[in-house]
Amino acid sequence: MSGDFRKFCYDEYRDYMVYSALLRVEEDSKRREILREIASQEYEHYLFWRNLSDKCLVKVSRVYIYMMLLIRFIFGLTFTLKILEAHESRTIQEYKRIMNNLDNNSKIQLEKLINDEEEHERYFINQIDEKILKYTGFIILGLADAIIEITGVHAGFLGVTNSTIIAGVAGLIVGFAAAISMAVASYLQAKTHIIEKSSPILSALATGITYIGSVAALATPYFLLRNILYAFIASITIAIVLTFIFTFYTSIVNEKNFMKEFTESILLILGTALATFFFGEFLGDVFGIKEKVFLG
Repeated sequence: MSGDFRKFCYDEYRDYMVYSALLRVEEDSKRREILREIASQEYEHYLFWRNLSDKCLVKVSRVYIYMMLLIRFIFGLTFTLKILEAHESRTIQEYKRIMNNLDNNSKIQLEKLINDEEEHERYFINQIDEKILKYTGFIILGLADAIIEITGVHAGFLGVTNSTIIAGVAGLIVGFAAAISMAVASYLQAKTHIIEKSSPILSALATGITYIGSVAALATPYFLLRNILYAFIASITIAIVLTFIFTFYTSIVNEKNFMKEFTESILLILGTALATFFFGEFLGDVFGIKEKVFLG
């Protein structure tokens, strides 16, 4: 039991140090108050376990803190807090497991501590108004649509041509046109207030830039490799990596099942690729396009 207490004590102190570090780098006054409140609660929780523990290790690795700060700067504060919250949710289950082994006074304090973790901190986190979250939907829209559409284009060209340059250029042309179309759609969507509190121009830029960036990444193998099958495999690999990143992000922020979301996305990508491959193969046979390319 004392081993559990020491672990809980260390975990709470580590979280306190992380929230304190996040507080030091935060510039927004409202978010600073929220972080200060959460850090204060974590410190109280640390004191509770310290009083029950015969020895509490409080030396926290700077690497861990710097890693959380890096995640905060790359993915935003909300994403970082959701990761911390997910860890705390697992810790709460451990707290409930050992609750009956405590005396009445400690049990009452632990119940308050659990209430802080389950309700208060979640409430504070949901109060954070982070600008990037307003445009996350547009970014994901551009990324997901580009992956599905351009993967489909490249798969279709497997059945039409053996020229990696032609397939790569086709992907870029289709992607550029689609990026403009999607950006305009996002602009109109934001302008008509379908998505509240979002700038139409920033919404369009978020969708368009993400889309064209994804298109460029997916097309790159076709300009580096001369075997169209190898180029397609490399492009599919990039698509899977990009899908992993945006699915992981959205599953954390929206508190969804990552494996379910990721599997569904991969099946959509592969299903689209398979369908367009057979359609491209059909068109290549009907119009003799592949033969013309070979002769050229």
